Amino acid sequence: MKPHDTLSSHFRIQKQQAVALTKLGIETVLDLLYHIPSRYESSADIRRIATAEPNETVVIYGQFSKLEIKKSFRTKVPMAEGSFSDGSHTLRVVWFHQPYLAKMIQEGELVRIRGKVTERNGKKYVANPVVEKATCIPILEGYEGLFPVYPESAGVSSLWLYHTIQKVLRSDVLDFIEDVIPPTILKKYNLPSLRDSFVFAHQPKKEKDAETARKRFAFEEVFLIQVDRAKERERNKNEKSYVIDTDKKKLQTFIDSFPFTPTKGQVDSISDILKDFENSYPMHRLLEGDVGSGKTAVAAATAYSVVTSRPHGQDFGNLQVAYMVPTEILAKQHFKTFTDFFIDHPINIGLITSSGCYKFPSKVNKKDATPISRTQLLKWVANGEIPILIGTHSLIQKTVNFKHLAYVIIDEQHRFGTAQRKEIAKKDGASPHLLSMTATPIPRTLALTLYGDLDLTVLEQMPLGRKAIVTDIITPPKRDTAYKKVLELLKEGHQAYVICPRIDEPDPTKYMALQTRSVASETKRLKESVFPEWRIEKLHSKMTPKEKEDVMNSFANGEIDILVATSVVEVGVNVPNATVIMIEGADRFGLAQLHQLRGRVMRSSHQPYCFLMVESSAKSESSRLKAIQTAKNGFELAEKDLSIRGAGELYGRHQSGLSDIGMEALKNLKLVEAARTEAFALVAKDPILKKHPALGEMSQKKARSLHFE
Repeated sequence: MKPHDTLSSHFRIQKQQAVALTKLGIETVLDLLYHIPSRYESSADIRRIATAEPNETVVIYGQFSKLEIKKSFRTKVPMAEGSFSDGSHTLRVVWFHQPYLAKMIQEGELVRIRGKVTERNGKKYVANPVVEKATCIPILEGYEGLFPVYPESAGVSSLWLYHTIQKVLRSDVLDFIEDVIPPTILKKYNLPSLRDSFVFAHQPKKEKDAETARKRFAFEEVFLIQVDRAKERERNKNEKSYVIDTDKKKLQTFIDSFPFTPTKGQVDSISDILKDFENSYPMHRLLEGDVGSGKTAVAAATAYSVVTSRPHGQDFGNLQVAYMVPTEILAKQHFKTFTDFFIDHPINIGLITSSGCYKFPSKVNKKDATPISRTQLLKWVANGEIPILIGTHSLIQKTVNFKHLAYVIIDEQHRFGTAQRKEIAKKDGASPHLLSMTATPIPRTLALTLYGDLDLTVLEQMPLGRKAIVTDIITPPKRDTAYKKVLELLKEGHQAYVICPRIDEPDPTKYMALQTRSVASETKRLKESVFPEWRIEKLHSKMTPKEKEDVMNSFANGEIDILVATSVVEVGVNVPNATVIMIEGADRFGLAQLHQLRGRVMRSSHQPYCFLMVESSAKSESSRLKAIQTAKNGFELAEKDLSIRGAGELYGRHQSGLSDIGMEALKNLKLVEAARTEAFALVAKDPILKKHPALGEMSQKKARSLHFE
């Protein structure tokens, strides 16, 4: 048996199993060995109800019956209650503040519960246990020690995976395993070999074996990504780009024309970028900054530096800038912002979208833009007459050609795939300098791991004159007070957002969904009974781009007072007059997302308000929601969210391409930094990995599986 053999060449795989294995990412024998247990059961953990002692935290396998929703006798707290049987004895189980569980758990289905046993009046019960579905009781008869429990899929159970992996380990396959981590690195960080790690993971004698294996696999996954990022940096240094000599005096005059004084962060960011422009190889930089921190001003200043420079060796023609954003609404917003910055400077700016093209300045009115044909715009871009072009995906179409594309700015870069970023970077002979910008707070470990090929600049300060947002957690008794505050702001001429987790009204048979407010039901309720005299409209992802644009434009123009929306407004147009946002079901959003949503009302000098609406007092005690009240910025919140929820919850395993172990590794800054240091040192000595071909192959495969952008 060889590591790269397909499983089907050694095992009889049924059709349903084949589908399940594909879902789990398992095709070869090596893939199967890399399918690491999610946890381990010990015969010492599992109890029968009869032997479970009070104050002991136990695991019991069994079935529920008589599940019902009740209220506690004294405090009237909503709860779920049921009877749990292991086949010989029964036990009462209760969940306080979680009545919906009575509707979610299937009676008669085998489950695993973990919780603390309590005794009252001679009777045992378990309060608020963790419940998981189980396909079988995993501990084998007479088994001693730790028993691995694997992530499973319909058609492939944990037990099937266990037996199959044990058969693989009994073969000679480990003799053919090639370790991609060099022995010197393993020794330096006290990591086991790949062979030993597979044995420790799948056949642990003690907990330390399993922990050692997980540490090694976590290091390996981050190391592979970092090797690919280091190779990308080396490749980048061998590419040719435009050397841009900035006229500092001209640039300072341009910056002095801004209607505000730049923050120190903005000045430092501009300086970082100008230094990169002096290199003969392309810049690859990520600019992170909260909503409203002034990233667009940095983009405008550095774009000005580029378009007022000549290509080296020429005394005519201009270098060009492409500015790509994810939506048409944003493209138009940035075009307007740029024309405001450049209003006193004779530089042509173009806008290209699927619905139309514009050029600034107009021949008739030098302070305004004019609509032009797509053909004319493309002609002017191709001959260099338009130095700055702003657009969406339209910028990467084959019909868009630049004369001297020297600088590419990509806003909300995680919304574009790597292929799209590279496509626009290939638009001219030389490789342009690349600035990626995002308002999404990215934890440091994540930035180091996934964007390791980019230099990082962080805008931490907000422009002067901005007031700190008032964030309040609103429980049901405080809801009317929050509505009164919104009404007060509406009467002052301001506008409001109401954010809901769902678009449509939920299925009435699903109890959990009934607790979630939808855009449809909330719009109707607010119009009819809360704010009947005010103009209310809705916005969500199921609407067409034209419908969304019309609603957002109406809101921006003050024709709508309250916009009820999903998190589609997380990245949206700048509406300085909107000063209050109510977020329904706030406990269902991540901290970074909540912070971005409240950033929608932090765009002016007016006092902004954010109301985090929760359906119970228990949820208001959440450490996550309390963190958003005290955090100074989005980056602090992102780190907090990572520590509380983990990267799997933050970014989604399937959306990222990282394994559960890789996700867990992102909580460990020391591990990430160590893996990065070793990867970059190795690639510096062996840029094409001539001495490490297996490592090169594995790092490429890992990089292809990642899709965080």
